[in-house]
Amino acid sequence: MSPRQKVLIVDDEPDIRELLEITLGRMKLDTYSARNVGEALALLQREPFDLCLTDMRLPDGSGLELVQHIQQRYPQVPVAMITAYGNLDTAINALKAGAFDFLTKPVDLTRLRELVTSALLLPAPGTAIDRRLLGDSPPMRNLRKQIDKLARSQAPVYISGESGSGKELVARLIHERGPRANQPFVPVNCGAIPTELMESEFFGHRKGSFSGAIEDKPGLFQAAHGGTLFLDEVADLPLPMQVKLLRAIQEKAVRSVGGQQEKVVDVRILCATHKELGAEVAAERFRQDLYYRLNVIELRVPPLRERRDDIEPLASHVLKRLAADTGQPAAKLHPNALDALKSYRFPGNVRELENMLERAHTLCENKQIEASDLRLAEGNCAAEGGVPDLTQIDNLEAYLENVERQLLLQALEETRWNRTAAAQRLNLSFRSMRYRLKKLGLD
Repeated sequence: MSPRQKVLIVDDEPDIRELLEITLGRMKLDTYSARNVGEALALLQREPFDLCLTDMRLPDGSGLELVQHIQQRYPQVPVAMITAYGNLDTAINALKAGAFDFLTKPVDLTRLRELVTSALLLPAPGTAIDRRLLGDSPPMRNLRKQIDKLARSQAPVYISGESGSGKELVARLIHERGPRANQPFVPVNCGAIPTELMESEFFGHRKGSFSGAIEDKPGLFQAAHGGTLFLDEVADLPLPMQVKLLRAIQEKAVRSVGGQQEKVVDVRILCATHKELGAEVAAERFRQDLYYRLNVIELRVPPLRERRDDIEPLASHVLKRLAADTGQPAAKLHPNALDALKSYRFPGNVRELENMLERAHTLCENKQIEASDLRLAEGNCAAEGGVPDLTQIDNLEAYLENVERQLLLQALEETRWNRTAAAQRLNLSFRSMRYRLKKLGLD
């Protein structure tokens, strides 16, 4: 028979302590109670705990002090903060300090049981992270460390980074390393949903609520219930939809189009965009209140040019995968090709590297990729930006073709390869888009 898990309860109100003790006792958990920070610290020294529930205001200090102490001394112990109803700033500060999640008073027992169950499912910290996130440069080692830490929280995370840098993979790893790993991970590209369908897509609709609604349909929030909703390119949401999204996050409930009642949803929100979200707020294209709800913690994914040491192992991995897919021997990179890759700026990041190598793998002779097979855009080589040196461009047609390719790839990447949405983003007709993709070998 395995030993019962232990929970530390810290609150100066006897009624709250008793309520928590009874509820957790019925969940077959052992509870230890403290009335203040001092008693809590003494118990932490004597007993190993699996979870701590602490009030924010304590007679001899703050619950935040306890969160920080446990983060430093007992990082394997998740901490949930109990705050006064409506005190959202306090809850956000607790999440930023490292709290797993928060509860508001009066304590909802259903929510309490869900939180406790979720917290006790957390894996031990420091477990090796999935090597799908390739690279061993210092920026990548730091990124893995942050993913491991953020996976142990329920705080909303804003994942910033350029197109093609791997933001969705980072979101998946945060989900898979956390207590929601066995629940749905639902990614959605906010820029690829037609404006008139957004409310229905996010919140669902009832049969007959509009023309074409031939049956009830759950939305993305309902699909992600119990798991994680990843809002990619969140900056592309129109302002009216931002208002509705904010309310859904605040109330933890959604109402379907044509529905009469709200339904409670339990989702963790992760979001990303290649745009600078703070600048979008300043330009009044993104609501400040929604920004603060989504950007509790920011995680930056470094662009490929900031981790050039990773280019060689990344290229080797891609070429081995291509060989396995085609049943042919893997192509090798000539030293001049590797040098060219390391001096390239990669505006499209890892996705651009993959596309570039796939094309070169097909076109190269004798399974050896030369620098010329990569067809790099000269203006993106060596220099870190600015206007390209026109004296170094010996083939204007090839250079312009590469610029066009990069713009098309970026638009496709930002719209999850939705060609209609990418054409709209580039102000092209779908027919023109299809022609250009075929001309450049991207179809």
